[in-house]
Amino acid sequence: MAKAFFRLQKFLRRTQFLLFFLTAAYLMAGSLLLLQRTRLVLQQGSRGTPANQALPGLEEMSRVGIIDPRTLQSPHPGPRLLVGMGTLREPALDQQHSPHWLMSRNSELRQLRRRWFHRFTSDQEPLQRAGFKAMKHTAEHKGTYMGCFTHDSRERTLKGAVFYDLRKMTVAHCQEACAERAYSYAGLAYGAECYCGNTLPAAAAKPEECNSECKGEKGSVCGGVNRLSVYSVEQLRAGARPRRNVIYRGCFRAPENLTDTFPASLIQPNLTVEMCSEFCSKKEFPLAVIRGQECYCGYPTRHFPLRERTDGLHCSRAHNASSPAGGQYCLVYQTPVQDTRCTDRKFLTTKSKVFVALSSFPGAGNTWARHLIEHATGYYTGSYYFDGALYNKGFKGEKDHWRSRRTICVKTHESGKTEIEMFDSAILLIRNPYKSLMAEFNRKYAGHLGYATDRNWKSKEWPDFVNSYASWWASHVLEWLKYGKRLLVVHYEDLKQSLIPKLKEMVEFLNVTVTEDRLLCVENNRDGNFKRSGAKQKNFEPFTQEMKDLINRYILTVDEALRGRNFSGLPREYVPR
Repeated sequence: MAKAFFRLQKFLRRTQFLLFFLTAAYLMAGSLLLLQRTRLVLQQGSRGTPANQALPGLEEMSRVGIIDPRTLQSPHPGPRLLVGMGTLREPALDQQHSPHWLMSRNSELRQLRRRWFHRFTSDQEPLQRAGFKAMKHTAEHKGTYMGCFTHDSRERTLKGAVFYDLRKMTVAHCQEACAERAYSYAGLAYGAECYCGNTLPAAAAKPEECNSECKGEKGSVCGGVNRLSVYSVEQLRAGARPRRNVIYRGCFRAPENLTDTFPASLIQPNLTVEMCSEFCSKKEFPLAVIRGQECYCGYPTRHFPLRERTDGLHCSRAHNASSPAGGQYCLVYQTPVQDTRCTDRKFLTTKSKVFVALSSFPGAGNTWARHLIEHATGYYTGSYYFDGALYNKGFKGEKDHWRSRRTICVKTHESGKTEIEMFDSAILLIRNPYKSLMAEFNRKYAGHLGYATDRNWKSKEWPDFVNSYASWWASHVLEWLKYGKRLLVVHYEDLKQSLIPKLKEMVEFLNVTVTEDRLLCVENNRDGNFKRSGAKQKNFEPFTQEMKDLINRYILTVDEALRGRNFSGLPREYVPR
């Protein structure tokens, strides 16, 4: 008995010692973790910039007086990243605009933007949920449910327009989208895809086969797998009749044989723009062409590309739409109907052997360029990140892993040496920094389609933003010029001005062959889903003279670096003189 008691006492002493040891270890580990976190916060508040990164084109920069090579040998630490200050601050004048400072600062700015981006998305999520609830309670189904039909993606009956919303699609949303473009029917498939047209599908399906719940409306059915839930939108079409959806394209020389060029035509006494546009919309054509009493419907083609607009006087006062001129010239209008010759897209059937980046500074038009590339090539583009708003609007490559090589190219805003060297080649998209900064600031505070408020522009966030992001705009180009293996430099302004020639260059760089008609279709759908509606005019100048001086020096730095690599310099419209 005494022996058993002694063993129990010995075990309890060991257990007590073990518990004491574990408690002490736990407290020590917690203290170390707290100290480490405190140190990390202090480092993020005042982090030094590496001073040992390589420089692109230092000799060239020193020759033009942008950088003094002696500053590179300075033993002093690099400039601090000043974030959260009320005014613009710069490092010493002999270092402030050198490629070395710009590139070394870039890694800090990438981390900064990631934190801002995650904060922005987390802030927007409650707003998006609130908006979704409001939409759910106010949505009303208008029109008549026509039934469940089969849906063949290769031979679609409802082929007038295609919309995606993989998060918020509802029946009402699809109906309204089709009604705005003057279609008679709206069909929903896969719970998130909307198709418009003027002819019902021929093959009906069993009602229970339309069993996919709408992504944005629980309890509502939005088609199914290869199945369409079709609604008529006749009740809505009355609101879509006004001419606000008809866009005047201009006065053009008529082709030699209008009947051969355009597949549908109408001769009508006292023909008006509304009559011709409605006739072509019902025939599902995006162009309405008027010559005298004749109305023709069709697409832009190589025989009628809509590139050389003539003087409106040739069309006998083309602004008077009720009496368009005849003869050798014709008036051309864009109907609400979408040109669908280039809307089909898919992933690459085999993995790409060449890993191509579509690189740009944020706000430089990367999303627009992706829209153009996808519609021109017929293949999805990928992304180094994941943007739910883009995925929900049809950029399906957003969810594909960026290194899958199933996409034609991959969007990236990264500019570190490691990130750049992962790609075999890249399209480097450059935009006027003034426009890029404003576009990114708008996106940061109001999303892809919104505008920052006057309060945002006049707050201390704006000068802080310019101070941090202006240097990133320059360093992004400099690093891709230094580390990029094979580059095609595209200027946003040139792409906007000469869409077809520049898009041809991009498509050829991607080693894809496309038809002229497909490129013309892209031009007809050039804006995409993420174009801000007009330019919101501000009653004040957002850039101070100090900001302009800072940005102009970066522009000169980038312009000189481009020319040093035998690329054309920046567009003269925003290079300081």
